[in-house]
Order: sequence, then C-alpha cells, then structure tokens
Amino acid sequence: MLDPTLNILRPVIALIAWTLVMLVWLMATRLPAMKAAGVDLGKLIGGKGTDADGALPPRVQWKAHNHNHLLEQPTLFYAVALVLAMIGQGGGINADIAWAYVILRILHSLVQALWNRVSVRFTLFVLSSLALVALTLHAGIALFA
Repeated sequence: MLDPTLNILRPVIALIAWTLVMLVWLMATRLPAMKAAGVDLGKLIGGKGTDADGALPPRVQWKAHNHNHLLEQPTLFYAVALVLAMIGQGGGINADIAWAYVILRILHSLVQALWNRVSVRFTLFVLSSLALVALTLHAGIALFA
C-alpha cells in the first residue's frame, strides 16, 4: 500500500501516460498526413515540428501542438509534485489539487486536439495554472514557513 503522502505521484504518472497517449495520437494522424502531402521523411534535413504548419492540415497539427504544450508548463507540475512527495506533503488536498491539474490538462488536450476553441482552451489553461500556483504555494509554505 502506498504511503498517503505519496498519493501525489499517481496524478504525476497519469499525466505522463496522457502525454504518451498524445504522442501516439499525433503520430497516428501526422504520419499519414505527411504521406498524403508528399512529404518524404527520408529527404528531410533539419527543421522543427512547426515547419509542418503550412504543409499539413491544421486539425493534424493541433495534436502536435498539444503534445508540445504537455512538455512545457507540466514540467513545473512534475517538479512541485515531486517536492511535495519528498517532503511528505503529497497527500490530502495537495493530491486532490494535483488530480484537478491533470484533469484540466487532459480536458485542454481534448479541446485542442478535437475542436480547438481558443476561449475554452484558455479557460482550462488558466484553471490548471491556478492549481499549479496552489501547489507551489503549499510547497513554499511547507519549506519556508
């Protein structure tokens, strides 16, 4: 049985797993779109993922953009969650806030990948950011108070 102060590690693993789901989804949509657009991976030299924005349909690129987003702000989530786990503060309300963060990020992914309504994405981003702020404040209070 997991020590309750380590419960925050569950949403950490859930978000990592979701990021990998998005990776598979982007590859499953992007590779066929690249083939349909006549892009030959064997002839590509250098470049970055956003270079495909003009060559591939936006709906295909939405998945890739979201995968990139999951490698940006969530890195702060991983860091603060691990700090909270290490100092024995990863249970209770902090685990609940961490789950809220993960659920909001998954919803953000689904909105961006399927519909991409910016106003909805932005609302989900702000709410998840507030959860991240709360976790950071809790870690700061525990470490500095």
